[in-house]
Order: sequence, then structure tokens, then C-alpha cells
Amino acid sequence: MTHGFDKDFWERHWQQGRAGRPGSMGGNPPNPYLAREAGGLTPGTALDAGCGSGAEAIWLASRGWHVTAADISSEALARAAERAATIGAPERLQWVEADLSHWSPDAQFDLVMTHYAHPAMPQLEFYDRIAGWVAPGGTLLVVGHLHTTGSTGHGHHPPAEASATPAVITARMDGTEWEIVTAEECLRTLTGPGGRAVPLHDVVVRATRRR
Repeated sequence: MTHGFDKDFWERHWQQGRAGRPGSMGGNPPNPYLAREAGGLTPGTALDAGCGSGAEAIWLASRGWHVTAADISSEALARAAERAATIGAPERLQWVEADLSHWSPDAQFDLVMTHYAHPAMPQLEFYDRIAGWVAPGGTLLVVGHLHTTGSTGHGHHPPAEASATPAVITARMDGTEWEIVTAEECLRTLTGPGGRAVPLHDVVVRATRRR
């Protein structure tokens, strides 16, 4: 199954309302891997590539980061801005409506992160693209769907074109430029519709750009 992942796809996705569904969406808390991987970093500038409803960007801003949060969906950004108004630090957040297949920031960042973002381009090329936005000494954090046999996009399984493995992601990173800190396959369980336990198979990669 091929997904377009274009603006119309994501506007429909967010307009349908996904409260209570798996993933860091709607009113859900920020992804737990963010606190684990970025909690010890010194606050600076950050870019959230494919921010959705803003949970991760808001988490960073509440801890002193100045965050640029970009997403293709105006519906998602409207939810994010409304949610951010409650944290007491909206001045640390900039919301940008952008197609990450084409848009580029005009500066590099101390932290560039993405959580389950799928722009209308090959997934690994997207990771290559955002890696270029990390400042020397900065951090790249990728949280995505783990590619497993039979990833078809049905039910809660992401399509293969939106998935990857840690080995495939890190193999594209030049060892003279990047220090790999985390490259893991993770399993966590969320509560889905009707209180049903839903397993999520994730890939988590964190790397530091060498000076």
C-alpha cells in the first residue's frame, strides 16, 4: 500500500480527530523517548520536524528550549498553538506551516528531532535532509516506526515506506561526522480505543554531530 503523505492526507488525518489513538497525537503526552534522550541536554535552539499537535515541542519549550515547530497541516498547528497557550512559555515556540519535502530553515539548531513524521518523500531521504539542519556539536533525534516483516499500513502497522530500522538509518551517517549515541529497537504499549492495549514497535536513533 502506497501512501501519499501530502498536505491533503495530513489535513484529513488531523480533522478526523485522533484522541486516544496510538502515538504522540491529539492530547497525548510527549513521546517518552524524548525525555530519555534529550532530558540531559543543555537547552538551546531546537527544530521539531513534523510536530503534529505539538506535544514534544511544548515539552522542550517548558524546559527552556527555543523551538521552531514545523508541520504541513494547518489543522495540527492550530491544535498545537492552542495547547501551547496553557504552558506559560509560548514566546519560546514558533509554529511554521511547511512541507518538509521542500522547506528548509535559515539556520541550524542545537537539536533537530522528528517523531513519526512521514513527508511525501522517501523516509530515509527525509532523515538525511533534517540531519543537515543540526549545528556542529548538536543532536539529531529520530523516533520512528520500526520496519518489520509484513508492514502494510493495515490496523496499527505502519506502511513499509514510512518505516526503517536503526541499522539502516545509522548506515547512512558518516562516522567522521556523527557519533551514534542511541540506536535501538523499542517496544511500548499504549491504551487504544476501548481500553485495548496496543503495542508500538519503534526505532530510536540519537546522534551527535561532531564539531
